[in-house]
Amino acid sequence: MFVFHCCDQQAAVIEKASHLELSFLLGHKIVLVCVARGIPRPKITWLKDGVQIAGHPYVQISEWLREDNRIKSKLEIDPARQMDSGNYECQADNKISVDRRLFKAEHFADLPPS
Repeated sequence: MFVFHCCDQQAAVIEKASHLELSFLLGHKIVLVCVARGIPRPKITWLKDGVQIAGHPYVQISEWLREDNRIKSKLEIDPARQMDSGNYECQADNKISVDRRLFKAEHFADLPPS
């Protein structure tokens, strides 16, 4: 006999997200964080200007599985370059639903020496 449980699945939801707008100094580190939950546990994908981020030597993506079907993901760019300005997206997908958070990153120039 097959029994369906109504609560065996939950939509993917991003619970926490760092800076929605970020100004950074060239040559310094950019750090963006997303925490999501759902059943099944979501997979987090990072995008920049609509393109998935993967395989860049100066970009590191770390993930931690947490209790209660949560996942934490951190995107680090070090050193930040002018071309790293743009729109970033944290996308949590668990095949039930997709949730997104957008981040805008812009660089600003160092102040001239006084």
